[in-house]
Amino acid sequence: MTMTVDLSFPVGRFDRTAAWTAGSRRAAIDDIAGLPARMRQAVAGLDDAQLDTAYRPGGWTVRQLVHHVADSHMNGYIRLKLGLTEDNPTIKAYEQDRWAALPDSGLPVTVSLSILDAVHERWSVLYRAIGDAELQRTFTHPEMGAMTLETHLHLYGWHSRHHVAHITSLRSREGW
Repeated sequence: MTMTVDLSFPVGRFDRTAAWTAGSRRAAIDDIAGLPARMRQAVAGLDDAQLDTAYRPGGWTVRQLVHHVADSHMNGYIRLKLGLTEDNPTIKAYEQDRWAALPDSGLPVTVSLSILDAVHERWSVLYRAIGDAELQRTFTHPEMGAMTLETHLHLYGWHSRHHVAHITSLRSREGW
């Protein structure tokens, strides 16, 4: 029997209903902390033609993907800070496909890798410093509804693995 990989969700879909533990929290924080190095490794040695290759049919290019992760994770970090400092704020959603089409998504990936270094250092330090009570604080996403900071943590831990897997899966399929 041949198993096929879902090119859209190579690590599976995020499960918002999962039962989280102290161990899964530590793992999610580690996923966030380690994302910059894993992303750098995933794109190491790729030339411009490879960076401008879609990770799946109809998907973003590797270059757009790296810039998307920086965009998304800057938003994610701000959402955490809003959730920690305001009572159930309504956060702003954004049109990620439209952001990925803007001219800055054509910049060298090193620009967004630098952003990821700084954002993830601050983000992981902040998540390591907060306790269980703070993890139950919420914000409201206009499309996803109320979300605890714990759900947010696990979502972005997953998101960190998800997009690196897009690149590493493409590299594996293409023999890069």
